[in-house]
Amino acid sequence: MSKLMTTHVFTSESVSEGHPDKVCDQISDAILDACLKADPNSHVGCETLAATDLVVNAGEITCDGWDTINPEAIAREVVKDIGYVQEDIGFSYKTFQYFNRLHGQSPDIAMGVNEGMGLFTEQGAGDQGMMFGYAANETPELMPAPIQYSHQLLLELSRIRKAGIIPYLRPDSKSQVSVKYENGKPACITAVVISHQTEDVSLEIIREDLVKVAKEVLEPTGLLTEATEYYINPTGRFVVGGPHGDSGLTGRKIIVDTYGGVGCHGGGAFSGKDPTKVDRSAAYYSRYVAKNIVAAGLAAKCEIQVAYAIGVAKPMSVNVSTFGTGVVNDCLLQQIVESSGLFDFRPAGIIKALSLNKPSGWCYRDTASYGHFGRDKFPWEKTDRVEELKRAVAEKA
Repeated sequence: MSKLMTTHVFTSESVSEGHPDKVCDQISDAILDACLKADPNSHVGCETLAATDLVVNAGEITCDGWDTINPEAIAREVVKDIGYVQEDIGFSYKTFQYFNRLHGQSPDIAMGVNEGMGLFTEQGAGDQGMMFGYAANETPELMPAPIQYSHQLLLELSRIRKAGIIPYLRPDSKSQVSVKYENGKPACITAVVISHQTEDVSLEIIREDLVKVAKEVLEPTGLLTEATEYYINPTGRFVVGGPHGDSGLTGRKIIVDTYGGVGCHGGGAFSGKDPTKVDRSAAYYSRYVAKNIVAAGLAAKCEIQVAYAIGVAKPMSVNVSTFGTGVVNDCLLQQIVESSGLFDFRPAGIIKALSLNKPSGWCYRDTASYGHFGRDKFPWEKTDRVEELKRAVAEKA
């Protein structure tokens, strides 16, 4: 008896660097970058609020050299670089009011995070909780197709906007890509949605231009068909946008930041947090492990879960799931991940392995728009454990 074909459609969303929440993420991460440049051992928990001509920073920062850092100047430079330069659209780098409510880190938290303090001699996790990393072989980047293609659309539109190729584009935008799967593999793109802030120009022109861009970006996937539907500014008008159209906050786009709704999420946001905070660093490391497992051909899909207690270096648990796609039992993969010596999930080990407190060739602000995963410039995207994983599996299988 032949198997019935299984089909489903899955949709993921991306938002641009000019989206209000992403403006905030980038400001928070730009301040983090400045702190780590001044002091690689900085402890940073920086939140940002943006609204009509308003930016507020709040949170906890301990940094040797903080007196040399000007967070207001950083915020204005980020907003300018994004493209909010006009003074008549309700939010501009020249005109926004700025308030700073940043202060030092709580000594109770520092006791658990700083090496040699508190009950343990090792550097402990900066918080409790669980983090997830995911990889799948459905795109060259080993990312889920819907979120990867949504990011690619907005990256290209950002390039076009900044180059002045489509002069009426403004910074705020969103995209969605819906992918039909057959037997677990991408078969076609059923729908593309782009909502892009513009100057007050004809909707007909906007739709013609942006459909053309969408097709140019997505044609190489081989997934577009004659039946693919395009929805461009479906409300009919998107002129008022950015923090003037809707307020923004750091950490509100955690699904956009990760895998577009595929797999699990522990709930912790990334931006504005230094790497002692495992919400961020352990999620990056879990992606690193999952990606190496898939790149090694040991599974078509892999998800890593890791859990911590605040102040404790050793994880409470590490779990490996390949959703039935593994070439060996998940228990064997879990043993290799935990016990082979290839991976070290202790916070200090993660920071060292990925050089998270001394970024080179990238910065944290780079991560804060268009996804934290799926771009080669980041160290957690390396697949440098593939051969060792293959050998470890061969020895134990």
